Amino acid sequence: MQANWYFDFVSPFSYMQLPRIRHLQQRVNVHPVPIVLGFALKAHHNIAPTEVPPKRAFAYRFIQWQAEQAGLPLHFPPAHPFNSIPALRLLLAAGGGWDAIQMIFEHFWKHGLAGDKAEQLLQLGQHLGIANVAEAITDPAVKAALQHHTEQAIAAGIFGVPTIAVGQEHFWGNDATAMFEDWLQHPQHFDTETYRRLQHLPMGIGRSR
Repeated sequence: MQANWYFDFVSPFSYMQLPRIRHLQQRVNVHPVPIVLGFALKAHHNIAPTEVPPKRAFAYRFIQWQAEQAGLPLHFPPAHPFNSIPALRLLLAAGGGWDAIQMIFEHFWKHGLAGDKAEQLLQLGQHLGIANVAEAITDPAVKAALQHHTEQAIAAGIFGVPTIAVGQEHFWGNDATAMFEDWLQHPQHFDTETYRRLQHLPMGIGRSR
């Protein structure tokens, strides 16, 4: 079985899910797919919870608390949200492997460092074997690869990160990891009339935008 794991370095929930994703590789062939979350949100006419002022402070406190509960070191970068495109491109320039993914996530969320600009990623680039970060993240092939990943994700119905996708089954959010693990053990549980009905449940009322 192969699963796609869609993520963006701007997402602390992706960082928190990463250890469990790497553990799941013992059971599932997980293919990491970096995407630009902002483009996916825009394509589905959505915004991040931290873009809603009353939610912002609570969301950050909740993220910090969840990390503490999981025993995962987490220090917010200087500003959030931040432009993650340079880091996403750096990952692809470095080959897109799991160790590189881990290192870049830790740059932002374990060490709390900035990475909006090439000069802020120089040391990270050295560790990844990238001598010229500015050149690497502006390489047309690298830029095209990130765009392709993002467009493919949007076409597949990915509206947020992190998302684990196996065929038409999507499990969105760090808190859906347990649901995915349950699906691996009992896929028939979600192929019942109860769950099929939920896919086509009509809306009783809408709201104007």
